[in-house]
Amino acid sequence: MVIYIILGIAAIVGLYVLTFYNGSIKLRNGVEEAFATMDVYMKKRYDLIPNLVETVKGYASHEKETLQALTEARSRTIQATSAEERFNQEAGLQSALKSLFAVAENYPDLKANQNFLALQQELSGVESEIASSRKYYNAVVKLFNTRIQVFPGNMLAGPFGFTKQPMFEVGSEEERANVSVSF
Repeated sequence: MVIYIILGIAAIVGLYVLTFYNGSIKLRNGVEEAFATMDVYMKKRYDLIPNLVETVKGYASHEKETLQALTEARSRTIQATSAEERFNQEAGLQSALKSLFAVAENYPDLKANQNFLALQQELSGVESEIASSRKYYNAVVKLFNTRIQVFPGNMLAGPFGFTKQPMFEVGSEEERANVSVSF
């Protein structure tokens, strides 16, 4: 009789461990998928930046500092090797984009340029997609992190190699403001 109780408890514990492991794998895969989706939209934005720079350069060639800062921010963001580093570099890229659009405000001919307007509209759509995918990514990360940080999951997470994933947060209040892409 005691052996059946011990076997029953072992079966329940084993079932819990199996359920925890499989559920955590599903959530970790969800985090990776959400990051990959967000990465696709960020790459679209990275691809738009050289076109924006070239268009602005034609009208505001003496704004080299702003254009160079944007190009450098793009390069640093693309070269980031980890998710956390990428998220930190994204804040600088957002700031550089804001500076570019602030410069564009001073050039009425640029604001009327059809190519610039098309790029601006495309960037606005991409920014919206990035915001949506960032929201989804953070939701999945929250679920995953909660699962591996609460008891008894926190006791199983380490041995199975599950580690806390970074949230995609924007640092300062200035960086939290939307990139203005309308004229």
